[in-house]
Formats: sequence, structure tokens, C-alpha cells
Amino acid sequence: MGIFTAKKTNDSEGQEKETIDLNKEKKAKKEVAKEEKSMKDLYSEGTDKTSKKGVKNSVAYRILVKPLVTEKAANLGSLNQYAFVVSDSANKIDVAKAIFEVYGVKPEKVNIIKVKGKVVSRGKITGKRKDFKKALVSLKKGDSISIYEGV
Repeated sequence: MGIFTAKKTNDSEGQEKETIDLNKEKKAKKEVAKEEKSMKDLYSEGTDKTSKKGVKNSVAYRILVKPLVTEKAANLGSLNQYAFVVSDSANKIDVAKAIFEVYGVKPEKVNIIKVKGKVVSRGKITGKRKDFKKALVSLKKGDSISIYEGV
């Protein structure tokens, strides 16, 4: 009952009467609306913090685990698409921010795929590979990332 505030007034007969102050209620709602930000505002706020040494203290290197170096991923490079293994808790917005922080290129589109690990066996022993999350990042026509140059 935090929004509603009641005023107690005395009648001519000495009885207390409760009335709700609607003006205070409207003011409280306006203050709450001012404090709330849209999702676009929340994600547009920069988190670029630099330490004394100039190294960025960000979570970009925790979100991007490693670039996915496979033959299929290398062929996607000709289409301006790059594949990365990302953290399990990462979403598309986090991946786009991390790509911009690490490589300095703003992605046009990000697709995320959750890959289940295969069941493998070596003789009588069976096991399972790890599940991981894969991100396919599409860039604009003139942009590129140098991942597969040394491979």
C-alpha cells in the first residue's frame, strides 16, 4: 500500500474519515515513470572503463570464448560471417557489444545457436562432449575481422 496514502480528517461529529489523496498518487506514478528507462536506453549506455595501464576491464573477453576455426566457418568468411564460441549466459546484444570492443567492428546481425555435445565412445567407455553456444556474426560489406589468416 505504498502508493496510496490516506488522510485522516475530523468530521463535525468528531469521527475520523479517511480519504485518498489522488494528487499524491499521480505524482508518485510520474516519478516512477521518470526513473524507468527503455530497453534501448539501457543497452546504449557504454561500459568502457579503462584501468591505469590502458587495458579495458570489460566482460568482452568472457563473452567471446574463442573464434570457431572449422572449414565451414572459414567458408562463411567469404560471406562476411564469422563464427565464435560464446559464453552460455551471453545473448545477442552482449555478443554484439563484445565484438565491437574486441575487434572495433559493429556487427550488422548476430545469430546464436545452442549446440548439444555429441555422445562418444572409446571401446566400452562412453562419454559426452560439452554443450556450447555458437554465435554467427554478420558484418557490413566493407568490414572484416582477421581471424583465419594464420590458419
